[in-house]
Amino acid sequence: MSEKTATPDNEPRLTSLSHGGGCGCKIAPGVLSGILRGTGAMPIPPELLVGIETSDDAAVYRLNDSQALVATTDFFMPIVDDPFDFGRIAAANALSDVYAMGGTPIMALALVGMPISVLSTATIGRILEGGASICREAGIPIAGGHTIDSVEPIYGLVALGLVHPDRIKRNASAQVGDVLVLGKPLGVGVLSAALKKNQLPASGYERMIANTTQLNVAGPALAALPGVHAMTDVTGFALAGHALELARGAKVTAQIDWPAIPLLPGVRDLASQGIITGASGRNWAAYGHEVTLPEDFADADRALLTDPQTSGGLLVSCSASSVDEVMAVFRQSGFADAAVIGKVLPAGDRPLVVKPAA
Repeated sequence: MSEKTATPDNEPRLTSLSHGGGCGCKIAPGVLSGILRGTGAMPIPPELLVGIETSDDAAVYRLNDSQALVATTDFFMPIVDDPFDFGRIAAANALSDVYAMGGTPIMALALVGMPISVLSTATIGRILEGGASICREAGIPIAGGHTIDSVEPIYGLVALGLVHPDRIKRNASAQVGDVLVLGKPLGVGVLSAALKKNQLPASGYERMIANTTQLNVAGPALAALPGVHAMTDVTGFALAGHALELARGAKVTAQIDWPAIPLLPGVRDLASQGIITGASGRNWAAYGHEVTLPEDFADADRALLTDPQTSGGLLVSCSASSVDEVMAVFRQSGFADAAVIGKVLPAGDRPLVVKPAA
């Protein structure tokens, strides 16, 4: 449950201090690819099992025959106004990348940038308490970190985990004939946009918090299944962007059955009213040319397809024969909305195809 915290009367709303919130803060995919161009030329030791080559969720470094270190970092500006909830969401989002590689978190370091002249130490302390509460839930300590005085509030974690080298699940290992399974419903970006416009009811806020603070603890159990070939989590580049990374890396086509996509309650109506994030449009501008949409695909549906998720669900590519096992793991881990959303096809004209209603 969320521990609602009242913002002091003399302090602004947290979301008013940031130009974008949550994973919607990510640099647009096209811009990011330009920034990173050429960085792959660095020397790569053989122990580095996963680097930046396929835009995977975390780096993985082999320690010995039975252990590999999973290392990642994630931080962003506020997606909500409640400081405790902001800390919880940011921490869950950072740990998600460890789970997405099939790893188990072992510890974290806090990354804290705060406008000290604007926010009270009590408010900043509540942000850190929120992050610590999620780490306790994950069974790990926050063992250190770094703080700076920043113009915008920023919070996140360096997350470290362990995985057996044979159980690493990359985002580029999907196989033709696989089935795609999504662990959480979409729509967090739309709900965050509604919150910023003061148009999100209390029930919508509670569902948003429940979705974004649910740890993707199913990751290690899914990675242990032989039929699971690839895994990633859906975050700032949206379902379309992360499905494209999966398809590009494996040189296949991902087909999404749009009517099967789980959505958070009310988000389609909000999107139909134009309540969406700016990141949704930036995402489409970056990779829309790689996506085949139905001719009558609604603008609201396209906005949800490109809606940036914060602490979103795991996207799993698994053999058809292992779907029941995958769904059982999701259900046992508390992911009631997990659903089969598509399949993997041989490479076609475009790496992502959205299938309309029959």
